[in-house]
Amino acid sequence: MTVLPNYRNTPLPWRRLAALPSAAVKPVLAALALAGALLPLSAQPPQAAIANSKVKATLYLPDPTRGYYRGTRFDWSGSIASLEANGHTYFGKWFDRYDPKTHDAITGPVEEFLTGDSALGYDEAGPGETFIRIGVGTLRKIQEPKFERFKTYDIVDPGKRTETHGADWIEFTHELTGPNGYAYLYTKRLSLTPGQAELVISHTLKNTGRKAIDTSVYNHDFYMIDNLPTGPDVRVVFPFAPQALGKLAPLAETSGHELRYLTELATGQSAASEITGYGPTPADYDFRVENRKAGAGVRQRGDLPISKLYFWSIRTTVCPEAYVHLHIEPGQEVSWKIRYEFYAL
Repeated sequence: MTVLPNYRNTPLPWRRLAALPSAAVKPVLAALALAGALLPLSAQPPQAAIANSKVKATLYLPDPTRGYYRGTRFDWSGSIASLEANGHTYFGKWFDRYDPKTHDAITGPVEEFLTGDSALGYDEAGPGETFIRIGVGTLRKIQEPKFERFKTYDIVDPGKRTETHGADWIEFTHELTGPNGYAYLYTKRLSLTPGQAELVISHTLKNTGRKAIDTSVYNHDFYMIDNLPTGPDVRVVFPFAPQALGKLAPLAETSGHELRYLTELATGQSAASEITGYGPTPADYDFRVENRKAGAGVRQRGDLPISKLYFWSIRTTVCPEAYVHLHIEPGQEVSWKIRYEFYAL
């Protein structure tokens, strides 16, 4: 079943409106209604909604002409426009300027696949030939010194996409036959655990080509709990003692099993570093991002070992980026999951 675009699930700031006097609410609602009426449905990005008794979420659907995100860095499937759990919000628009083809104009949680410091098949292709970004499609290589992961390349073949949808789950498939013997069937399913404030992202990548697929993938979660700024109320907890390879001071520091902030980040400031200290088992893929002022947190757990861990944050978002490595021979497939548990402090 193909999911039809859902245009009625764009979240509105009802809690803010409820705090206003009724006389002030009416003109705001009228303005919102007028804005919606003036914007044609064909210009709105296609969306779908899933929910259970604890969580409700709206997702952007992949679309090569009307999709919210049409860049060539991140997998197009699974981007969450909004998610509310237990009265708190966790994802949203963390950036100021929007262009659908900008490499990071996307909301979390989203994933990027990399083969070393490049993309699948990039090093084999000459200028004008093609390579693959998994979850995006077949892209055209240009004359350049090296691969630029933040560049938006021309898409030669977006592949074949399908979506199926239930009340509390949605599943995306992306099938691509690329150049030089590379081909895959990629499935991503986002499901809400019945009766729990938990989201599970299940992935399967099947190699349908003639060459081995060697890639790493991480989730750039773009957490923004209740849209509060990144600062001393925020902490990130690890099951191991994190060690920052880069300089976090004077904005943040690691101490014990935590990364914490020493000051509120201003616009333009970034606290970021590669992190070490994790071990070779999936047990260390277990992070908690908490905001004391919001009184809410999220626990993120993966079922594969971490191959690399990078941490990035700015004023609007906090992002532990855990990479996992995949090697898939022709005819084989690999599956992995990430669990997100949303909780009150």
